[in-house]
Amino acid sequence: MTSKIIPVIMAGGKGTRLWPLSRATAPKQFIQFVGDRSLFQATLLRVSDPALYELPIVITNDDFRFLAAEQAREIGVGLSATLLEPMARNTAAAAAAAAAFIAKKFGDDALLLVLASDHEITADANYVEAIRIAQKTAASGKLVTFGITPTKPATGYGYIEMGDKLSNGAAKVKRFIEKPALAEAEKMLATGGFVWNSGFFMFKAADVLQELSVHAPDVELAATQAVAKAASDLDFIRLEADAFAASPDISIDYAIMEKTANAAVVPASFIWSDMGSWDAVWKGGIQDKAGNVASGNATLINTKNSLVISRHSHLAVQGLEGVAVIASEDAVYVGRLEDSQNVGTLVKQLAAAKSTAALTVTHPTSYRPWGGYTSILTGDRFQVKRLFVTPGKKLSLQKHHHRSEHWICVKGTAEVTVGDQVKMICENESVYIPQGEVHRLANPGKIMLEMIEVQTGSYLGEDDIIRIVDEFGRG
Repeated sequence: MTSKIIPVIMAGGKGTRLWPLSRATAPKQFIQFVGDRSLFQATLLRVSDPALYELPIVITNDDFRFLAAEQAREIGVGLSATLLEPMARNTAAAAAAAAAFIAKKFGDDALLLVLASDHEITADANYVEAIRIAQKTAASGKLVTFGITPTKPATGYGYIEMGDKLSNGAAKVKRFIEKPALAEAEKMLATGGFVWNSGFFMFKAADVLQELSVHAPDVELAATQAVAKAASDLDFIRLEADAFAASPDISIDYAIMEKTANAAVVPASFIWSDMGSWDAVWKGGIQDKAGNVASGNATLINTKNSLVISRHSHLAVQGLEGVAVIASEDAVYVGRLEDSQNVGTLVKQLAAAKSTAALTVTHPTSYRPWGGYTSILTGDRFQVKRLFVTPGKKLSLQKHHHRSEHWICVKGTAEVTVGDQVKMICENESVYIPQGEVHRLANPGKIMLEMIEVQTGSYLGEDDIIRIVDEFGRG
């Protein structure tokens, strides 16, 4: 049993509303937009006070497991556990699985703080006070959500109408309201007693499981069985697939919060954004005198109240106001900030066309348990990549049937295995890997290893990898 709060961070989403930087295989929670931390890392740091919190539990999926672990390692935050969902089943199943796991590990009365990994929050004194109020309220048996004091009649958020006040500063939940039309939002702000639905929660493990057993028994049964039959895999815990798949795809709001008589809301005035649009990124950034937020290679002239982000090319923006110009390595988005809530519609159109579908799924930079790579140039029978290997990590011992590779070291020192030979490659040195030859790349140093890889051959797909030995358990 613990008296501390156990953070549960949901980090498995694959949203694309911040396209072209965010994509299905590179979601927004793991991306650095205009700061030096990803949203996921900022969430980890927000719950890192050992006086208040246990080490967090992360819920993600197989595709993101190593990325989540590496980003936690980068900022020195340990994890209690990482639960892997075999498929997406929305927030009710994720919270239920976390509660079942925590009840088993810490006891039925352990308090969970369930957080999204892609929200931006200013953890000031108001935030800490809200957490303390929620802690007392949840300990008394309530299922607590956090309501953000509205600063405008926003139509992109759900709302909560507060009921009678409880002790410690919380209130009963009178009703939940879906994203309103502007006139309704204006009316709610004028009336008072309404807050934005933040989408994060606090409750005891046993309490949320009990409420689920009453209002969403299929979710509770699927989650508890998935935890009971879970298997350990390296540093991860794999929820059992067949059991988890039986859960309905439903949010925690719909499953229990809108049905239970024990819902409470803590009104809070800290700065919060669900980072669901480029407009939100602009508002959360540090603006210059002209109201612009710029990141990367960018020059702005006679431009106001705009967001400009470049990951590669130099962007020159002139004579515009209220726009978002976002350039990834392979795509550029230009639109008005006030229309950025509708980027999802654009992404659906891109996904529907065969010629552009890949732009919504894959990103030029892909992360692997050992580091990752960026695709720089692709042509007929050749591809150029930048590899980056984390200190102490190594790629699998592997071979390729259809391509040969040339590796050039540009930073750090590489340990290269080719056949039965092992050699050290320093900066400005290169090595050739013949087609079909067994090989491996490792970083024995203390700094990030960077290599340029030139692939040549008849087929260059990522599935032309025959892994012989892999320390990460990949086939």
